[in-house]
Amino acid sequence: MKKTRVMIVDDHSVVRMGLTAIINLEKDLTVCGEAENGAEAIAIAGKIKPDVIVMDLMIPDMDGAETTSAVLKASPKSRVLILTTFGTAADLSRAIAAGATGAVTKNISNTELAAAIRDTSAGTGHFSPEIRQTLDETTKEPEFTHRQMEVLSSITRGLSNDDIAVQLGVSKTRIKQHLNEVYAKLGAANRAEAVAIALRKSLLKF
Repeated sequence: MKKTRVMIVDDHSVVRMGLTAIINLEKDLTVCGEAENGAEAIAIAGKIKPDVIVMDLMIPDMDGAETTSAVLKASPKSRVLILTTFGTAADLSRAIAAGATGAVTKNISNTELAAAIRDTSAGTGHFSPEIRQTLDETTKEPEFTHRQMEVLSSITRGLSNDDIAVQLGVSKTRIKQHLNEVYAKLGAANRAEAVAIALRKSLLKF
């Protein structure tokens, strides 16, 4: 029997040991590697090319979304399953956008974890009910105030905070506040992501 090769990425050694023990009990699954941070995950994944990477959403040097994107470049045929204790809708959405196939919570049963790994290997999205609900809530189109739309439109045109403040006649501090509100509603981490999401969702009319 050809076993599905699994790599674990988590900064806690006890968690990695526990996951390894659970996974290796399954006849069709085997742990082939471990990493405790994003940089290590990228390097190891590039070498061993695992079938599935079980990825903690919150790791020290890079978050789960950044690491997911990078490991899939290092090992394009691998698939990523996010494993998290908690995570905001924005964090989860970014991880899925980065290429994660599924996401489950750390309190799932051993049986469901094994099933999630198998589904991920097959390319079928597997999401814990709590995570599915969180993601479903973010599918609604965000509602912006008129001023937030003005700020979003301005950054899409490449204007700096200083430029926008002058254009709208408000302080730079207020512009930063509007930007943070826009990021939160879009599930974006920075200006570039906000612009990309806004364009993809056709939120702006040119």
